[in-house]
Amino acid sequence: MADTTLHSGTISGDLLIAGHAERGTGGVLRGVDASSGAALEPGFGGASKAQLDAACAAAWEAFDAYRETGLEQRAAFLEHIAGNILELGDALIDRCVAETGLPRPRIEGERARTAGQLRLFAGVLRDGGFLDLRIDPAQPDRKPLPRVDLRLRNIAIGPVAVFGASNFPLAFSVAGGDTASALAAGCPVIVKAHEAHPGTSELVGGAIAEAVSACGLPGGVFSLIFAEDRAIAQALVADPRIKAVGFTGSRAGGLALMKIAQERHEPIPVYAEMSSINPVILFEGALAERAAAIAPAFAAALSMGAGQFCTNPGLILAIDGPGLDRFLGAAAEAVAALPGAGMLTPGIHAAYDRATASLAAHSQVATLARGKTGGTYACQAALFSTTAVDFLAHRTLQEEVFGAASLVVRCADIGSLHKVIEALEGQLTVSLHLAESDIENARLLMPLLERKVGRILAGGFGTGVEVGHAMVHGGPYPATSDGRSTSVGSLAIHRFLRPVSYQDLPQALLPEALHDGNPLALPRLLDGKAAAG
Repeated sequence: MADTTLHSGTISGDLLIAGHAERGTGGVLRGVDASSGAALEPGFGGASKAQLDAACAAAWEAFDAYRETGLEQRAAFLEHIAGNILELGDALIDRCVAETGLPRPRIEGERARTAGQLRLFAGVLRDGGFLDLRIDPAQPDRKPLPRVDLRLRNIAIGPVAVFGASNFPLAFSVAGGDTASALAAGCPVIVKAHEAHPGTSELVGGAIAEAVSACGLPGGVFSLIFAEDRAIAQALVADPRIKAVGFTGSRAGGLALMKIAQERHEPIPVYAEMSSINPVILFEGALAERAAAIAPAFAAALSMGAGQFCTNPGLILAIDGPGLDRFLGAAAEAVAALPGAGMLTPGIHAAYDRATASLAAHSQVATLARGKTGGTYACQAALFSTTAVDFLAHRTLQEEVFGAASLVVRCADIGSLHKVIEALEGQLTVSLHLAESDIENARLLMPLLERKVGRILAGGFGTGVEVGHAMVHGGPYPATSDGRSTSVGSLAIHRFLRPVSYQDLPQALLPEALHDGNPLALPRLLDGKAAAG
């Protein structure tokens, strides 16, 4: 049974290893008040290598039993986690606000999103379609050779290491999309908490550990570790019992984990969301119709969460002309009025200041507007511009600035715009602002855009990521390490599954989902055709 206390709101600073609280013996780290930089109590014990080994051993021991739990039991488990997180109430919200500096309504919305995506995957489990059950019955009389009996299902890939993100302390962290989809797939999870919000992480980890116990699951289904030493995080990825990694963070961090994973005796996939500047294309017709209206909406999207969103609109592409001039005038005015907003950590704030100072000093970049200053770690919004020729000549101008900064690229014509898009790295999103007169030009760009991004949207900005069945939150490198995947939405479960085929096995050895008569009433393909559950 788990020995964690769920509803008290008490934070101990302990690790959670297979349902048991244990003081980490690998150094001490502390949360920091995002507004002042002052250390928060308590200290959190970092995991030692022995404690990490215990978490990995428990996850491996739990794997085979957990992956064969009934779909209803697993769905109820996810729903139990969601309920526990909501029941944490103000203790969770207050700690999260202190550690991140994010406003209370944002955290409350993120808490609801976190619970919602857990419940989404509960629905995915009850549907059963993710198993992709297929049966090709034997045809002993087929000529010239008989056909064997073949049956297929997806199974969980194995224990998954999840690295919590700095910018989404709930929705992309301990019980976020990576954890929810991995647990739904049948994979035990070991979360390495982000050092920016350890107290928040412990509270949510306790909610998961209590659900593991209450649902009668093996304790090794979930562990939460803190790591004062980077070597512990590296050892987690290198451990042979870990079979996949989920990560949201910087390109440097993602590449470091990918390198470790590929150098193992058994390489494993790392699903890393890393770097995206999310271009916004302003077509001429749209600018002629509503340049002044697009500008404040852009400024609002740019400054949302102090610009600390992976889908922040960091690049504006448009053809030079009077419509673009009107937009830039209105956008500069809107950005200049933006208040300074607190950033997640002193380190993130320092990196933002360095990046914007570098852009401001660039000989081929003009500063169009700076927002208002604020507190010690406040983000001062920034709007810059350059030409397509200079953008193409200086590859560093493509680098992501994590915060409320955006670069406008003035293109001479549609051909110049096409060249700029062709030169872009992979992106999470591209936003199209167009009028009816722009449809043909947009249509000609669509094949190129599909090659470059994971999500194409019209009339808005990428900062809202709906949790649903048709969402893709991913894209070609470096937006993610594997552009075939998504970290948001029901398709995220497929990252942690692999197919197994069973040939001519007797019924007694087949998984129940593949038995004759479909006893579990699950959706299946029979000889390539959908068969009712």
